[in-house]
Amino acid sequence: MCASDRSGHHHEVFSAKNAASLDTPFRRFLYRPDRLAERYVKYGDRVLDFGCGPGFFTREFAKKVGEIGQVWSVDLQEEMLAILRKKLDPEELMSRIRTHRCKPDTIGLPADLHGTFDTAFSIFVVHEVPDPEHLFREIFTLMKPGGTYFYTEPPFIVSGREFQENLALAEEAGFQQVDRFWYFVNRAAVLKKE
Repeated sequence: MCASDRSGHHHEVFSAKNAASLDTPFRRFLYRPDRLAERYVKYGDRVLDFGCGPGFFTREFAKKVGEIGQVWSVDLQEEMLAILRKKLDPEELMSRIRTHRCKPDTIGLPADLHGTFDTAFSIFVVHEVPDPEHLFREIFTLMKPGGTYFYTEPPFIVSGREFQENLALAEEAGFQQVDRFWYFVNRAAVLKKE
């Protein structure tokens, strides 16, 4: 499956057949999902993990939100969500996690969740979305005022220009950029909903 966004960029959707390569000890060492959760997630938060894949980051987000928080893990592929559930259920984390299969053109979470998310993540996935502008508007609508949105893309797939174009779309959706840095070797930005 190939995603082509409105600006003409073409990227493949990462297949669930290769999901095992996304959750390895080496990747945990490189990306430190525990540190990412420590930095941006608080106890009791409601977290959106958009493009969660097999739950590589979801695990740490769920640990951090605690018993009273909630993580919404959203992915296009039901196979990815099934892997996540199978992996995190034995760790007794699924009581804190809701899985949701989105469509290619919308996250599609119910309206009663609008304005309820404290933190949102889209890690290595926006380039697979056909309409990033619409995605950023949806995420903005889902977030609480003051909420934090962490966005990152791999430079070997997403050029600096494309990343900058996407940041401009996020700002047009209403986000304010508060930080920009390299997340290991990946471009990353932290945005806020004021």
